[in-house]
This record gives sequence, structure tokens and C-alpha cells, in this order.
Amino acid sequence: MSAAELEPGFIGDRYRLERLIARGGMAEVWLGHDTFLDRQVAIKVLKRHIARDETAIERFRREALACAGLNHPNIVAVYDSFAHDGFQVVVMQYVQGRSLRDLLDKKKKLTPGLSIMMGAAIASALDATHQHGYIHRDVKPGNILVRPDGHFLLADFGIAKAITPSEGSDLTSDNIMMGTAKYLSPEIVRGRQLDGRADLYSLGLVLYECLSGKVPFLSDNDADTALARLQREPTDLGHLRPTLSPRLVRVVHKLLARNPDHRYQTGEATRVALLEALRDERDDHSALTPPAGQRVILERATTTTRTSVRAPLKPSRRFSFGGFWRSTTTRLLLATLILTGLVITAVLRTRDPENVAIPEVVSEVVTPPIASGPATIAAINSFDPNGDDGVENEELIGALVDKNPQSSWATSCYADKFFGTKERVGVLVTLSGAGTGTLRVNFANGPTGTEIYGVASTPPSGFDGWGAPLAKDYQTRGKIVKFSVTTPVTHLLIVLTEIGKSAACSATNPYQGRINEVAFVPA
Repeated sequence: MSAAELEPGFIGDRYRLERLIARGGMAEVWLGHDTFLDRQVAIKVLKRHIARDETAIERFRREALACAGLNHPNIVAVYDSFAHDGFQVVVMQYVQGRSLRDLLDKKKKLTPGLSIMMGAAIASALDATHQHGYIHRDVKPGNILVRPDGHFLLADFGIAKAITPSEGSDLTSDNIMMGTAKYLSPEIVRGRQLDGRADLYSLGLVLYECLSGKVPFLSDNDADTALARLQREPTDLGHLRPTLSPRLVRVVHKLLARNPDHRYQTGEATRVALLEALRDERDDHSALTPPAGQRVILERATTTTRTSVRAPLKPSRRFSFGGFWRSTTTRLLLATLILTGLVITAVLRTRDPENVAIPEVVSEVVTPPIASGPATIAAINSFDPNGDDGVENEELIGALVDKNPQSSWATSCYADKFFGTKERVGVLVTLSGAGTGTLRVNFANGPTGTEIYGVASTPPSGFDGWGAPLAKDYQTRGKIVKFSVTTPVTHLLIVLTEIGKSAACSATNPYQGRINEVAFVPA
């Protein structure tokens, strides 16, 4: 008998089941309504055939208790737990989200900045979990949620274990490796006594995958995969992705130390180290793009309030925040970050209802001065505030400044030449300081309608607010166009208002804008 046979209706005297929203191997999740407090809730129901297993029931109950006892803004709120007509039920806060696993399956790897934010968020979550006396034991991309606004949350306390268990409290055998083989710590593989540093090792593996596109240990079967981490060190992350800052590489490899004493000892220490890497000037791809509606919030975490890194992501298509970054980038961009408080709620993972959600992070920052001297391009990013995620093929944006005229950045393919309901797509150019000069754009195809805007202060988050265009142009074919910038600006916005057909697109969506190079020559 399936939990789906419950049918919409009342459960537990106060909750109205509305519709089934997710189904996993052990449980199903309903969208429900709390009629007492008039709010939406997620109602997680253990499947009836699983509910015959006393151990499964106890794990289900302890998962609820572990989450309910964690008073942390990034942990999904657990409101209630009860039995109903043979079903075991947990009522939780409901927020839509997707998993990091889904994101990596689409993107393969993330920008350093986004990876750092994820890592800092989960480190904060783990710090709260460990201080509460639990080890998660299953930190992996499938158990990390991404809200539509960009918050990362840890999920699924189904195999969480007390750091100092009481007699008979652990429901797992010492001879059984709990967790997912690709993300196990060496001490779990060896069957050693665990503490929170085991979770931090797993977080290091997740970060490694986010940055390199693959896990460091993978064999033909789970047993060999698990044992591989006992036999060798992971391949140097810096060799797999040379543009990463050395500081970020060191942070990840310290988390992956086989000896727990050589890792960061707490989630808080991990969080701080990651945020220091975020400020590393040599990290070519780690900065954020506030103009696309994204914010980074840097504040100090404590036991009850966490630091939170926030870069809003929209629900589908793309999640890249990187671009081409040089030594002045972090100084310049951090000067525009909004330092404010943030209340983060937790998310229910809709893809696998076995998972419940949890937190996110960051720390204080001192605004450094903007670099002096002739203004040059310090950063370049796609700009798509009318789209679903704020960016447009961000992973290709570095081609605009790679000094290779054969490479190019391109928009997605569209059904009409005016980007459908979006109407326009842009490229944001951030300069190393306020300056004048010539913006040179090498368009790869045509016809192309272009407008150029500029501001000397924090760039607007949408297309409105930029004022009158500095220049306009319309080309019927691809060519290099020079735009004169006579007023000092720190940000330039290249707006494509019309695009031509592209051989790279389909007959259904034939229109695409393509740019080979962007350069700024100071006056």
C-alpha cells in the first residue's frame, strides 16, 4: 500500500493533504496546509511497507528529532511528528528547491565563487549540527539543496548519528559503512570512531567535484571506490583547473587530509577559510555579479546565527556566476556588495523526499579601495535579469577576453530576433576604476542591434536605472564596432536588442547573438 493511497484530505486533525509532490524509496512527500496556523507545509510520510520495520520507524523518528532540535535558520523547521492510520508522519516547513546533484548533472562544474558559497553555507550547517551533538554522515550533492534565490541547504538526517551515542542509540552496525561510497571519509571506511571532521572531509569531496567536474575517487564498484581514498591522495585540484586560486586549492585539499587531525577541526574554521579564498585576488573566476540581481551577504556566524553567502539563482537553466577576473576584481566587486542581514529558511528537497533541508554562510569584509591608474577590464559577465537565472551562457563568457578572435560567447537560441518576452540580453563589463576610453566589440554575426550604457557607481540590477544609452549601433553583419566612452564610468553594459540567425541553432529557435571579443582602450 502506498502513501499515495492516503488521498487528499485531513491527517492528524489539523493538516490537509493537497497533492503528492515527491516520492522516494522510503517515503513520500505531500504538499499540505496547516489549518490551525494557515500555512503551507511539507508532509513526509513513511511508506507503509517500510513502516513495518521498527528500525526504519526509529530512524524516521530520529531524523525528525535531530532536525527539530537544531535551532538554525538554515535547517528546515520540523513542526510535528505523529502516527496516522499506520503511517509515520513528519510535518516540515515547505520551500521549493532543487539539489546540487541536479545542478552538477547539468553544469558538470561550478564557478569558484559559487562553489565557495556552497561550501561556506554547508560548513555553517555542519558546525551547527556538530555543536548539537550529531554527525550527518551523508554529505553529498544529492543532499545539498539550492533554493531559487541561491541559498544552499543541507538535507537528509536519515543516517545522522550522535557524536556521543548512548547505549543502544545507534541503529547501525560497526561493520556497515553508512553513507554514499563516493563521499565517505577514510575513518568511516575504516570503521573508526567518528566526529564532525568526517562530515568536513565529505564536504571537501563535494567541493572538489564542484570545481573539477568529477569526484577524486571512483572505481568499478562501491567497495573499491570507498577503499581508494585509503590508498592514494586525490589528484591536485590545481592541475585539473589551473585558473583556481592557490588558496582555494589548499582549502579543499586540507579538507581532504586522510588524517582528521590535519583537516580543519570545525565547520566554523572551514567557513572562515573558504571566505578568505573568496577574497583571493588570484581567483580568476570567483567573483559575483550583483547587477544580475545577485547579492552576497557577509556576516559573522555564531551558534544561533549563521553567516550567509547569498547569490540568488533562478530556478532553471544556468547557475554560473564566474567570468574573467584579474587582480583588481575582488577589490572592485566587494566594494559594491550589499552588507545586510539575512533570514534564511530551509528547503524541502523535492527530488528525493528522504531529504530534509538545512543552512548557509559568510563573514565580515572591509571594503578595499578601487585600483588607480588607467581603467582596464577587471571583470566581464553575462547580464540577463529578464531571464530565469540572471545569466546567459556564463560558462562561455571568458571567451570575450581571452585574446582569441576565434572563440566566442553566444546567447541561447531563440524563436525570434528580439529574445521573446525577455526583449534583450546583455554583457556587463566591470572596469578596474572609473575611466573613459573606447569600448571595442567584435560581433561574430548579424544583424545585431546594440545599446551601450555606463555608470560610475553600483550598477543597477536590471535594465532599468542605467539612464540614457551612451551609444547605439545596428550592424547587418558581423564586424568590429568601436563605442566612444567620454564620461568616466566603472561599469559598461552591452545590450543586445536584436540578433540574427545562427547556423548553431535549430529551425525552431534560429536566432542567436554571438560576440568574439570585447576590449576597452583607456583614453
